[in-house]
Amino acid sequence: MDKDELNRRIAAGNFVENNGAILRTINILKVKFNKLKSISYALDVERGDIEKSVNYLYEAGYIHLRHIDTKRPTSLADTEFDKLEAKLTQKGIQLLAGVIEDECVEV
Repeated sequence: MDKDELNRRIAAGNFVENNGAILRTINILKVKFNKLKSISYALDVERGDIEKSVNYLYEAGYIHLRHIDTKRPTSLADTEFDKLEAKLTQKGIQLLAGVIEDECVEV
C-alpha cells in the first residue's frame, strides 16, 4: 500500500466517524434545531470536514437544514455554514436507533 492509498483510507474512515459524531450531536436536543456553528465548536473536527459530513447527511435525508434567521429550509450549497441550523429527520432518527444502516455513518 502506498502513501496516497493510506491517506485515502484514513480520510474515508474519518468521514464515516465524523458523520456519526455530527448526527449524535444533533440528536442531543432531538426536537429542536441546533446551530451548525455550535456543533462545530462541540466537535474536534476541522470545518471543511464538518461541511463534507453535513452535506452528506443532508443529501442522504438524515437531517433537515434551515436558515437561522428566516427559518426557511435550505442547503449548505445555498447558505453559509454559520447561517444554518439542523435537526434530525425521521430517517436520521431511524439510523441512530439501528433500524436502518448506512456504511458511511458510524453510530
